[in-house]
Amino acid sequence: MPFAVYALGLAVFAQGTSEFMLSGLLSGIAADLGVSLSAAGLLTSAFAVGMVVGAPVMALAGRTWPRRRALLLFLAVFVAVHVVGALTPGYGVLLATRFVGALANAGFWAVALSTAVAMVPDRLKGRATAVVVGGVTIACVVGVPAGAVLGERWGWRSAFWAVAIVSLPAFLAVLRTVPGGRTVPGGRGDRGDRGERGGLGVTGGGAASVPGSAAAPMPAPVAVRDELRVLTGPRLRPVLLTMALVQGATFCTFSYLEPLLTRETGLGAGWVPVALGLFGAGAFAGVTVAGRYADARPVAVVVTGMAALTVGWSALALTAGSPVFALALVPLLGLLAFGTGTALITRVLGLAPEAPTLAGAFSTTAFNLGATVGPWAGGLALDAGLGQRSAVWVSAVLVVLALLTEGARQLGHARGRVDVPFHPRG
Repeated sequence: MPFAVYALGLAVFAQGTSEFMLSGLLSGIAADLGVSLSAAGLLTSAFAVGMVVGAPVMALAGRTWPRRRALLLFLAVFVAVHVVGALTPGYGVLLATRFVGALANAGFWAVALSTAVAMVPDRLKGRATAVVVGGVTIACVVGVPAGAVLGERWGWRSAFWAVAIVSLPAFLAVLRTVPGGRTVPGGRGDRGDRGERGGLGVTGGGAASVPGSAAAPMPAPVAVRDELRVLTGPRLRPVLLTMALVQGATFCTFSYLEPLLTRETGLGAGWVPVALGLFGAGAFAGVTVAGRYADARPVAVVVTGMAALTVGWSALALTAGSPVFALALVPLLGLLAFGTGTALITRVLGLAPEAPTLAGAFSTTAFNLGATVGPWAGGLALDAGLGQRSAVWVSAVLVVLALLTEGARQLGHARGRVDVPFHPRG
């Protein structure tokens, strides 16, 4: 695996820490800036909206740039907004930095995913995706708890400084390891394999090379309208919808895990970081496992993962009153949720070699759309007075909808309507 892939994972670790760390900093931010807790909570919403909007917009803005230049620009903006956020005395400026930081994060994600899989042969594309996505899971295990500790000891601004500082080694690593210019070593440029095991070529079918060979020049960018036709067509649309539903289920329960454990399970507040760490550890294991098997059996990994998630979320809803069962299920559900999510990202990238600019962007948008809608749906259930377990039942329902979407896609595939090669007009 090229070291550049791990450099991208390090950058994603810093960005993932920033995305999730506010859950442990909101009270300090609200008190320091003189705003309500709900207003401080909008900082999380601003980041989610920025991710949803920013992925396609930033990918299009930088589609003609060399990948290293785009990655470095997005990282530089990300560092800058965290420095501004750490220094600002005003809530409005902090809110703006969260949105702009999310735009930069989304752009980095979109380019990083396509860059990672383009630097490796087909047999390693799932592992490359897992390394990049693994940055988020490590952030959940290490970065978010560390941010909470920093915020408690030295104030919430110290966590923002820490994210900026951790991003600097990632910036230097990307600068030194990701190829410059419109070239990328490794990968495969053959357009012949575009089924479930197909890989994202350099630009959807350019520079053919093997690991260790000289980089080949990248062909002209694919027309935006052709990329959009691929990603909004019957081959990709249900996969993206499935991804959004699975992630919606994950973040629906994850967002309300603290009240579930303290009010329903009966655990003390000190157990919440332990549970979050267990979830993150399971997520890391899931990403690792998916990286090894998603290339060979993508459909099997996704369908099995979703079926297991349906059972898992239902089991948590039924046994949430037991501390033993709840703590046992949390890491298992982290494993299944992030393993299935990683396999879905690999599928999108593999099915869309003709959309090299926007495939990663649409994956990022689907991921964060789920992360936005899931907690909202869980909140509706809670506000309706259905109890703390209702959010977990919503997660189970969302995964059932994902399974139905995948079933409809499989039926269409059997009838020969989807997963056929796409050829740009011209």
